[in-house]
Amino acid sequence: MRRLTVFLPLLLAALSAQLPVLAEAPLTLPPLAYQQRVLGNGLTVLSLEDHSSPTTAIQVWYRVGAKDDPQGRSGFAHLFEHLMFKRTKYLAAEQFDRLTEDVGGANNASTGDDCTNYLDVVPSNHLERLLWAEAERLQHLTVDEASFKSERAVVQEEFRSAVLTPPYGRLSYHLQQETWRVHPYHRPTIGSIEELDAATLVDVQAFHSTYYRPDNAALIVVGDFDAAQLDAWIDRYFGGIDRPTQPIPRVTAIEPEREADRRVTVRLPNVPLPALGLSWLAPKPDSADAPALKIAIALLAGGESSRLHQALVYRLQAAQGVDLSYEETADRGAVYATVLLASGQRIAKLEAALMAEIGKLASKPIPPAELDKAKTVLLTELLAKRETNEGRAYALGDAWIGTGSAKTANTELESLLAVTAADVQRVTKTQLIDGKRLSLEYLPETTAASGGKP
Repeated sequence: MRRLTVFLPLLLAALSAQLPVLAEAPLTLPPLAYQQRVLGNGLTVLSLEDHSSPTTAIQVWYRVGAKDDPQGRSGFAHLFEHLMFKRTKYLAAEQFDRLTEDVGGANNASTGDDCTNYLDVVPSNHLERLLWAEAERLQHLTVDEASFKSERAVVQEEFRSAVLTPPYGRLSYHLQQETWRVHPYHRPTIGSIEELDAATLVDVQAFHSTYYRPDNAALIVVGDFDAAQLDAWIDRYFGGIDRPTQPIPRVTAIEPEREADRRVTVRLPNVPLPALGLSWLAPKPDSADAPALKIAIALLAGGESSRLHQALVYRLQAAQGVDLSYEETADRGAVYATVLLASGQRIAKLEAALMAEIGKLASKPIPPAELDKAKTVLLTELLAKRETNEGRAYALGDAWIGTGSAKTANTELESLLAVTAADVQRVTKTQLIDGKRLSLEYLPETTAASGGKP
């Protein structure tokens, strides 16, 4: 996703100047006035007409992600993120670049734990062509040995460059694997070299036919179009695609509650300094506690002025950097923290200091100005994301995947603004203080050999 980062400081300053007013008269985000219909074959269509620029965003979101990878075949969903740009019955390989980039547009795709999405933006006079092309690769993708082997090699090289080569590339990889003991969220999206090597063409073709189908997808169109003409084109190109009769397999595994804190140690070569990874199980995106947790995360780690950054990096000088995130996965969320230690520091001391700061947030009064600032930052991010047709389309798709309904894209702001200091403290206590914690110590191999203590 492209972000309008150039204007964020000005927008943040303008919103910050209005903080006293926010408390008296809460802002409302103009709703995404989208239309929704479902075709006879089960395809969900979300459309939002906007003639402010002569461009249109076309996105297709599929409910298939890393959690749906077959057992022993991690990386299949990621593999198809690449394969969908290869040859179809009527499209040459890589022709999506020609249909988008060559006319001044763009295309992209991404894979997550819950979904895979394909994102296009083009001048609006090319809309019909892109609708045809998206329908074409949905129903006529050529999954052959040549494409399979070439894109498998690309995915495996991504694994080497993103996970194996960087000194801390395996920190998040191992942290995700250790966080989930039962749910298939333990399979990182990027996949596994060995498991991809073990896959066959038949395996890959079966995965495609199982999940790439109209009743497992949402087509989202936002921008400059005529509504009646759009409906006619969608009926023409998507309406005739068959709906398979077999049911779509769904993940039914439920991650059990943690009964105790747990520690894991990973020792790896080429790690200059120790690092610490932490995780907690967290609410789903549609939980009533999710907005308060987002604000708690912003207060703790939202930028250099945040509590954890000030405490660990500046005051104690115990860490080079700290990151805290709330992963809003659809079946159940998780909070992840990663901290890179400063030279000569010990993990036990750093972890105690981090938990002490979280404890302060849960137990001591939160200054109103600090709470307002966190809300303003999140509001700014929401506004910036929705400045473009592709950003508004993405918001609808993200809501459709995360909560099962695009409607929640229109309630996100109000939910955040309604959060009180007491809500933040309650959620911080229940999720991060009382919640059972996984601690992953990420250490150099030489630590054990030298007898050093992390």
